[in-house]
Amino acid sequence: MSEQAILVGRSRGVGTVTLNRPAVHNAFNDAVIAELTEVLKGLGDDDEVRAVVLRANGKSFSAGADLGWMRRMADYGEAENLADAKALARLMHVLNDLPKPTVALVQGPAYGGGVGLIACCDIAIAADGAAFSLSEVKLGLIPAVISPFVLQAIGVRAGRRYFLSAERFSALEAQRLGLVHEVVPEHMLDGALAKVLGRLLECGPQAQAEAKALIAAVADRTPAEVLDDTAVRIARVRASEEGREGVSAFLERRKPAWVEDDPAPGAG
Repeated sequence: MSEQAILVGRSRGVGTVTLNRPAVHNAFNDAVIAELTEVLKGLGDDDEVRAVVLRANGKSFSAGADLGWMRRMADYGEAENLADAKALARLMHVLNDLPKPTVALVQGPAYGGGVGLIACCDIAIAADGAAFSLSEVKLGLIPAVISPFVLQAIGVRAGRRYFLSAERFSALEAQRLGLVHEVVPEHMLDGALAKVLGRLLECGPQAQAEAKALIAAVADRTPAEVLDDTAVRIARVRASEEGREGVSAFLERRKPAWVEDDPAPGAG
């Protein structure tokens, strides 16, 4: 690739990953998938990074699969297609399971795998002009590897409509379905992001990682099934260095050690 497809920045505890293929609407191919996976893994392993923002340059957030890549895949055999599909699935799992908060900033249209990236983030903020589509069936394909994450966000009933119709839906509909949390005018995206990041950086980083693991552990299980597991988790966290520091700071009416005097994180 002649252009730098992925831009990475770090500032005051925030890692910003920017999709940078505006000429092709930030569509991804096998090389972009591999690079993005490694970038996200690196940020997840970086103790200096407290939160990760996924955003894009240009008019579109992501059009999903790159047409050139799709043409090549059409000539692949089943084994090659399986390897490609597993690489995309790995990207989605890495993003979904990142041990720190992730925020998708959606400034424009997101289709197919682009919707999957948004669904894998913990928080999503969209411009009011953004549009969304699970467009795979229009191409005779299915949104297979992104389906677990998208269905967790929008639910099975909505999935049965939008997986089968491939119709476009608005940012407000995406918010109603649960795909995005907040919809703002495009010029207010960075301000909305700064507010969310400010809140995230007030919280204990280890507690946030534990909270993400907790959600994965208890989702779709009954209270009785997770009774022992949840008790063990809170006991461990209470006894941790961060847990003791957080409670002490609250009782002493001071900021905990992980909070800067003036976080004021930028939007990247």
